[in-house]
Amino acid sequence: QVQLVESGGGFVQAGGSLRLSCAASGSIPTVNAMGWYRQAPGKQRELVAERTSVGTTNYQNSVKGRFTISRDNAKNTIYLQMNSLKPEDTAVYYCRLQRGIYSGTEYWGKGTLVTVSS
Repeated sequence: QVQLVESGGGFVQAGGSLRLSCAASGSIPTVNAMGWYRQAPGKQRELVAERTSVGTTNYQNSVKGRFTISRDNAKNTIYLQMNSLKPEDTAVYYCRLQRGIYSGTEYWGKGTLVTVSS
């Protein structure tokens, strides 16, 4: 089993910044993809950014140039630096770990709320 614990959410005004962290523990596979998803009220959960253990990254178009995902493999931790935040970024942000790069068992954190005021 894998456990994921997110931190760093909060309240910020538009244009501000936040940094999310997600620490993984347990039986972490060497080859994996870790990323951030978000779910706004009344909307489906969507990919924000993902980074694999081999270094490839993927971003949702709406966050490109504003958000940066990074990972510390030694600490089994990923980060999401969010700059120039907009009200539409308001959502619960979830950390996800997938065994393998393209498909595999998924693990999810409980989520952390990010609220951006206009």
